[in-house]
Amino acid sequence: MTSRLLDAQELVKSFGGLTAVANVSVHFDRNELVGLIGPNGAGKTTLFNLLTGETPLTSGSISLYTDQGVQTLNGKKPAQIAQAGISRTFQNIRLFKDLSVLDNVKIAMTNHYQEGFLTSVFRLPKFYQTEAAMAQAAHELLKIFDLTAVADQPARNLPYGTQRRLEIVRALATKPSLLFLDEPAAGMNPEETADLTQLIRQIQRDFHITVVLIEHDMSLVMNVVERLYVLEHGGLLASGTPDEIQRDPAVIKAYLGGA
Repeated sequence: MTSRLLDAQELVKSFGGLTAVANVSVHFDRNELVGLIGPNGAGKTTLFNLLTGETPLTSGSISLYTDQGVQTLNGKKPAQIAQAGISRTFQNIRLFKDLSVLDNVKIAMTNHYQEGFLTSVFRLPKFYQTEAAMAQAAHELLKIFDLTAVADQPARNLPYGTQRRLEIVRALATKPSLLFLDEPAAGMNPEETADLTQLIRQIQRDFHITVVLIEHDMSLVMNVVERLYVLEHGGLLASGTPDEIQRDPAVIKAYLGGA
C-alpha cells in the first residue's frame, strides 16, 4: 500500500473576482503531522474548506487513497467526506453546547453505529445494543483524554480549553484516517497550549492517523509537525521541514518577520 493518503492538485477557489486559493498542490502521507501556516488572509481555512467539502472547488482535483483504491473527493458533501475518513475542527468551536459531553461524542459516532428505521422507532433490542456500544466507545475516548469526570456536564459549562479538547475528541469519534485542526490553540493560555501540544502528539501516535493543523502559534507548530506548507495571497509560498521553513528568506519576509 502506498504511504500517500491524500493528494490535492492545482486547487483553485474563486469568489467572484477574488481568487482565495490559486493553483495550490499539497499532499499528506499516512501517520504524519503537517502544519499549514501563513499570514491572515493567506487562504489557509479556505484550503481546509476545499479539502473537507465545506466549500466547492472552482477547479482542481482531490484524491484519497484507501484500502479499496483511490477515491475522488471532488463534488463530495462534508458528510460523505467524513464517512470516507476525513474529520476536522473549526476556528470557532462547534459543539452542541446544551448537550452533555458524552452526548456530543456519541452524536459523532452515528455514522459507525447505524440501525434501521424500524429498529429506532420501535426500540427493538438492536437499538439498545447499539446505544450501549456507542456509550461504551464514547466513555473509552473520554477516559483517554481525561474527560470522564465531566461526561455528564453540558458542554457549555466547560472551560474554554476543555471545550477545544472535547471538539478534538468528537472529531476522533468519527474514526478518521486524516484529521484537520483549524487553529486549535486559538484563545488558549500558555499552559493550555502546552497541554494541546502534548495532546496532538498523543493523537498522532496512539491513533495512527495523519494530523494537519493550521496554527499561528509558531512554538506549537515548530515543536509538533514534521512538514510545513506556507501560503501567501492564496498561493503556495514554500514547503519543507520546520528547520527549512525557518531558514527560508521568503517565509521570513512574508510571515515569520525574522522571529
